[in-house]
Amino acid sequence: MFEGWDAVVLARAQFAFTMSFHIIFPAFSIGLASYLAVLEAMWLWTGREVFINLFNYWLKIFAVAFGMGVVSGIVMSYQFGTNWSVFSDKTGPVIGPLMAYEVLTAFFLEAGFLGVMLFGLKRVGPKLHFMATLMVAIGTLISAFWILSANSWMQTPAGYAVNAEGQFVAVDWFKVIFNPSFPYRLVHMVLAAYLTTALVVGAVGAFHLLRDRHLAGARVMFSMAMWMATLVAPIQIFAGDQHGLNTLKHQPVKIMAMEGHFQSHGQGAPLILFGLPNQAAGKVDYAVEVPKLGSLILKHSLDAPMAGLDTVPRENWPPVAIAFWSFRVMVGLGFLMVALGLLSLLMRLRGALYESRLLHLSAIAMGPAGFIAVLAGWITTEVGRQPFTVYGLLRTAESASPLATPAVASSLIAFIIVYFIVFTAGVVYLLRLMAQPPHHGEEGPRSDLPAHAAGITPAAGAAAAGAVR
Repeated sequence: MFEGWDAVVLARAQFAFTMSFHIIFPAFSIGLASYLAVLEAMWLWTGREVFINLFNYWLKIFAVAFGMGVVSGIVMSYQFGTNWSVFSDKTGPVIGPLMAYEVLTAFFLEAGFLGVMLFGLKRVGPKLHFMATLMVAIGTLISAFWILSANSWMQTPAGYAVNAEGQFVAVDWFKVIFNPSFPYRLVHMVLAAYLTTALVVGAVGAFHLLRDRHLAGARVMFSMAMWMATLVAPIQIFAGDQHGLNTLKHQPVKIMAMEGHFQSHGQGAPLILFGLPNQAAGKVDYAVEVPKLGSLILKHSLDAPMAGLDTVPRENWPPVAIAFWSFRVMVGLGFLMVALGLLSLLMRLRGALYESRLLHLSAIAMGPAGFIAVLAGWITTEVGRQPFTVYGLLRTAESASPLATPAVASSLIAFIIVYFIVFTAGVVYLLRLMAQPPHHGEEGPRSDLPAHAAGITPAAGAAAAGAVR
């Protein structure tokens, strides 16, 4: 049945499949945890019931998304031992401690305070409960720190030596953790998580505003989400550009694949907007390009020379078509996010933020865009690194376990069946939660949380409430 299949390709497909399911949940929960902390802080500051109602509304969604992220992440860890045992053996002295630090710091912090966050508001009081929410939000960011440090080390290894057994061992942990691409990758991913959450919150708010434009919770969540898109999307474009320049320095072959530069350009490289990369022929068919703009973007000079894949042995070429198109999907969605933010700012200035049907429909259409962009960015990063697991040092074909093809294929099929059943049910449940309107509630302070409870005066609370409106 599996005759002619490649066990390494199937192992890669299995990890890619499980990772694709997993990555969308942390991307959402990182941003949503911070959003919950902001909502609770605003409730404590202003006393407005709409904030605690929104907190409770999104807390249920966070709990489900967080649980799905944990479950899908555990499965991936087992694949290091089953499908990628050679990789685990050779990189374990470096990658193992980084993964352990994530568990000992981030996961323990999240697990320790998650129960208080979910069930403890009436038991521990508002201020202590806010601290628990803040710890969970910080825990998600610490988790991103360690996971991205480990992945970035695989992309731009530093601070290591190779021992007599052929294993990578750390000689400078500071260089291992803060490897050359890590700061750029961390900023880019955290901003992506915040934008992903903002787009989901904005889509839900827009959905309910189309039904009832006077719904207080929908108005507040939509306004907050659009502010996030307006402010963060342009910053993300800049962060992505800086990340690209860093990649050009440390992983030039990846940039060649992303840009479709099969040939070198001695007098300025074009920016290829679209085309069909033909890896066998070493060219981009039907290319639509802007002369010399590629050199201007990547080297800030129209005539700067750019090396192409013709300077790299073919066995070291990544799958160009995948990296080429996934990169364009990510960038295209990024500019659409900027456009949505600008449209919302225009409607806000016109006083039509809650009335503009065009804006609301656009926000709903952009709801999944963050997830798609995160997946596209991850595909660009990982496919562009091929054919290596540790860039330039350990090849993917040399990293896999010596497994028979039927064993890998059968487990892949099992994963596909189970994941689609379990996660489809989870996503449907999340969508049903989002389809329910937020609690109407009172706009004024709660009777059980007077304005002075957070150490503010009634006048200050009223001013803050008016600022948010």
